Amino acid sequence: MVVSVEGARMGVGILGNIMSLSLFLSPVATMLRICKRRSVESFSPLPYLAIFINCLLWCIYALPMVRPHRLLVITIDGCGVLIELSYLIIFLIFSTGKQRTLTLLIFLFQFLFAAGVAIYVLIGVHAHQKRLLLVGSLCVFSSTMVYLAPLSVMAMVIRTKSVEFMPLSLSLTSFLNAICWTAYALLRFDLFITIPNGLGAVLALGQLILYAAFYKSTQQQLLERRTTAALTETAYTNA
Repeated sequence: MVVSVEGARMGVGILGNIMSLSLFLSPVATMLRICKRRSVESFSPLPYLAIFINCLLWCIYALPMVRPHRLLVITIDGCGVLIELSYLIIFLIFSTGKQRTLTLLIFLFQFLFAAGVAIYVLIGVHAHQKRLLLVGSLCVFSSTMVYLAPLSVMAMVIRTKSVEFMPLSLSLTSFLNAICWTAYALLRFDLFITIPNGLGAVLALGQLILYAAFYKSTQQQLLERRTTAALTETAYTNA
């Protein structure tokens, strides 16, 4: 049976939705910990703020007046907005002092910025191509910043020769997510979706390569750490 291009695009788009949703939900354990301890501890709200504005911009991009026939984009990014908003509310509830104020100010700025972009492109820009170029460029920049965020973790892996703080499941899901959305964009060519997700696929592949390269050294480090801890405990008990 021959599968149409549109059918294949719908299929990879649905897979992309599933992968993206799993990435959006990956911090749930962290949020439960914050709620249980009633403190944000040393966790930063910046990743959630970055994803929040990214999803808002993609929702604007997928509007029929900007980029029609992008239902799968607006559905997953609409979910992303709601999920990240819930995380930010938790941060606002359990953070204190300057961190709470700064989080709230950044959140309000992002919301007003996205609202301003939406109003401007829908009312102030009458040429469809100009709308597409403006919002698409903002989305590419925003998504690229999100995808570049793990570079610091990758640098730490190379420096420490340990993948302890770079979970395989997260790297693999990020890779599959980027591949799905790149395929989705290429099947009915969309440059603005292709650029950031193509970059994301390359960076996530880099994470997987690092994981394969440093997995054995990580296990060795963990074994040495457990051995040292056991010897220390034995010495303390004997004393």
